[in-house]
Amino acid sequence: MKILRKIAITMLLFSTLQSSAQQMIKMSDGTRLYVEVRGEGTPCLYLHGGPGSGSEWMQKLGGDILEKHFKMIYLDQRGVGRSESPRDSDYTLSRQIKDFDEVRQALNIKSWLVLGHSFGGILTMAYWEAHKNNIDGLIFMNCTLSMDASCRESWLPKAIKIIGSKANKIALDPNGKTIDRMMAVFPYLNNDNRWQIFTPQKKYNDTVNSATDYSKHNSDGSKVIFMNEYWRDFRPLAKTVNKPVLFFYGEKDYAIGPKFYKDVHFPNMLRVGADCGHFPFIEAPKALDNALERYAKMLK
Repeated sequence: MKILRKIAITMLLFSTLQSSAQQMIKMSDGTRLYVEVRGEGTPCLYLHGGPGSGSEWMQKLGGDILEKHFKMIYLDQRGVGRSESPRDSDYTLSRQIKDFDEVRQALNIKSWLVLGHSFGGILTMAYWEAHKNNIDGLIFMNCTLSMDASCRESWLPKAIKIIGSKANKIALDPNGKTIDRMMAVFPYLNNDNRWQIFTPQKKYNDTVNSATDYSKHNSDGSKVIFMNEYWRDFRPLAKTVNKPVLFFYGEKDYAIGPKFYKDVHFPNMLRVGADCGHFPFIEAPKALDNALERYAKMLK
């Protein structure tokens, strides 16, 4: 009987640990968001990119590196991945920011780091602007702080070069709206050529794509790319960040721009470039690990 009791207690503890690692947290508007907590140490919220990519592949492919340094809180944003879509279709930036801080409160975290990847840089800056007192530091991994600058100056030229003569007048119009030009290019991009925007080697793009079960993946939240407020240039806001910042960029990342870093200026910044594209956690893991180690020392 004692043995059975010990087994039962062990199973209960295991169940509790599992439920605390993975959970659906209800927001104030009723939308339930998927959150997974992994690792030990300083809590760090991960804000994924896309828009609409979800946090699953970062956890699977970059988790070993990130969780070595921080307690990672992986969040699927509303309408994305394993999270629910809001009933009122509220995807405003202010609502997203509210989500992030409601997750913090639900996890009983006083303050945390925020790590953005790609488009997640936009969300990271917007969250800083609204809740800087709850943020201890910012990490930007291959991030844009201005979608228009990254897309117009790097993503579009690279995409147009890839599709060649298929680029039409809308795509080639330098005075056209960036999102319209991108939509004119998208029909000619596919799995066989799109990877060149993100990484010098197709195998890395394939690895990322295979790390998410898209058959169970909600992508409703990707519509935010068409909302003007997400196209704001957040670079001028960088001067207000009085906490330690790691800005990590890829020297061959055309999704963000290999030279985008030159216009990013935080007062207390560790800026690190690596010989990689958009996915340093699999393209240059040692460089990323070393940068995170150096950044962790800045926090002490």
